[in-house]
Amino acid sequence: MEEVPNNNILIAPSILSADFTRLGEHIREAEAAGCDLIHIDVMDGRFVPNITMGPVVVEAVRRVTALPLDVHLMIVEPERHLSAFAAAGADRISVHIEASPNLHRALQTIRELGCGVGVAINPHTPASALSEIMPLLDVILVMTVNPGFGGQTFLPETLPKIRQLRAMAAASGRAMDIEVDGGINVETAAAVVEAGANVLIAGSAVFTSRYSVQEGVYALRQSPGN
Repeated sequence: MEEVPNNNILIAPSILSADFTRLGEHIREAEAAGCDLIHIDVMDGRFVPNITMGPVVVEAVRRVTALPLDVHLMIVEPERHLSAFAAAGADRISVHIEASPNLHRALQTIRELGCGVGVAINPHTPASALSEIMPLLDVILVMTVNPGFGGQTFLPETLPKIRQLRAMAAASGRAMDIEVDGGINVETAAAVVEAGANVLIAGSAVFTSRYSVQEGVYALRQSPGN
């Protein structure tokens, strides 16, 4: 497995866990704390049980930060909405391999729209399912919980898949981010980094009433392995 340098670990706070009455403030705090991306979870109530946000929220977030917007579409037929999210300010868009009937076309469209191209993969989906599309990808988003809700417990059985995907990325010869999403905190960060992830998506570990955003980000930065 190709080693991922620890100084290349990126922090992407998920606004799904933010206080939406203070969303702009929370995003500015995350930027000031040294976060690298802002992660936006889009859910449609069909592919996953929950309903969250759409292009209007992405556009609002774009107005309050210069950080790249990492948009994760947990929706069916994502190709119908790619243009809207790109126009709203998304810098990179990930679609689920399980939700897109014409995945290759969707990935090509994301590229044509000028966004980074990502695929998200659920815990039950094997890494091998991505083998035919690796040359098209900038981002692989590994779900380390079952998608649909924030605040879930990390699934350690996803670690071998992260290792396998890092090896596949190295073999493809492409520079590729491997993101992990779900249950990421100071206890689980070291394990996913060791497995090959280099982008930590964290919601409740950053946005919580127990401590400030800056303290949450600092704790993640200082966790073992980072």
